[in-house]
Amino acid sequence: MKREKYKSAAHAVYLCQYHLVWCPKSRFGILRGEVQEALKQIFYDIAKQYDYEIIEMEVMSDHVHLFVGSKPSVAPSDIVRTLKSISAIEIFKKFNALKNYYSRCGSLWSAGKFISTIGFVSAETIKKYIQEQKESEGAE
Repeated sequence: MKREKYKSAAHAVYLCQYHLVWCPKSRFGILRGEVQEALKQIFYDIAKQYDYEIIEMEVMSDHVHLFVGSKPSVAPSDIVRTLKSISAIEIFKKFNALKNYYSRCGSLWSAGKFISTIGFVSAETIKKYIQEQKESEGAE
């Protein structure tokens, strides 16, 4: 496996990347214009603060797609929770009308989320690599 795509920490070499998707409460199409632009900047600010890497991002009117990398010590559900909670607070600070509207719902974001792991190699490649380890051990 090629190492140039992997990151390193004190005692680990890793590649932890996730495709994350979530929606505003009731999937209202409120993420447009100034709200959309502010939200993108908020996500970049959160990522910088928490040492996440936003590889790709798109904020649609009724949902968010993020392709994010993180350290292996951070659970993907924690990444989503951090991004959702801080972004809601910051959006409500900037857009009082949204705060007033969503105060009836209780929160900006729906409880649901989609999380998928991403990697540079397929499951078949990993299986083959692991199977070949025993074979290569015998060759030494």
